[in-house]
Amino acid sequence: MDQRSIGFLDSGLGGISVLSEALRQLPDENYIYFGDTLNAPYGDKDPQEVFRLTHQAVDKLIAMDCKAIVIACNTATSCAAGQLRQELSLPIIGLEPALKPASLLPGEGKILVMATHNTLRLPKFQALMQLYGKDALPVPCPGLMECVERGQLEGEEVDHLLRSILSPFLNEPVKAVVLGCTHYPFLRRAIARFFPENVPLIDGNAGAIRQLKRRLTEENLLGNHPFGGSVTFLSSSEDEAAVRRMQSMLRG
Repeated sequence: MDQRSIGFLDSGLGGISVLSEALRQLPDENYIYFGDTLNAPYGDKDPQEVFRLTHQAVDKLIAMDCKAIVIACNTATSCAAGQLRQELSLPIIGLEPALKPASLLPGEGKILVMATHNTLRLPKFQALMQLYGKDALPVPCPGLMECVERGQLEGEEVDHLLRSILSPFLNEPVKAVVLGCTHYPFLRRAIARFFPENVPLIDGNAGAIRQLKRRLTEENLLGNHPFGGSVTFLSSSEDEAAVRRMQSMLRG
């Protein structure tokens, strides 16, 4: 057993949706969550800058003796995960839009992939599209991540923004909606109102944590805190309210 912590990183609050899934699947682990709130958002930054910021965050978590790293951000995964895996020996788990499971669902209609500009334009997603994107429509969502960072999960402003993003795609059948940013699961209820009840909203969180569990098991790194592990929140911002928002988001 390895009682060291698992490190999580994101540009802000979105990765907490992945952390929540980790606590469900792996409740006996300790976690350190780093939100780079000072530099958020990553979605429209130059990919080299996203790589630099992600590497910086990973270095911080490694310095805190984390045994594995979860890059709980689709954009940061696209920009940095491949290179980090070449450089580092510890498990590096990333996120990608859940296009594959969406494509395997029965039924007809388009698959809307909601994500940031960077996630949709980088090679990692383009490779996914080549394999599973026959019915997929990329949907860039400027401003949506910022709603979550501000704590605006519902209401008139969120609905207006979602309508402006989704209205071009609402006049034809939709088979599934992929939430391709870890912030978007927090907006699940607001997004679901634009689609019939039988249209699933899919994210990659559970699959990423299953992969984390596999890697920890394979490398004999599983922890065993009998009364449940701990969660430590860190922020690159000096604003103490940022950590309080993280704690609140995890509590739901």
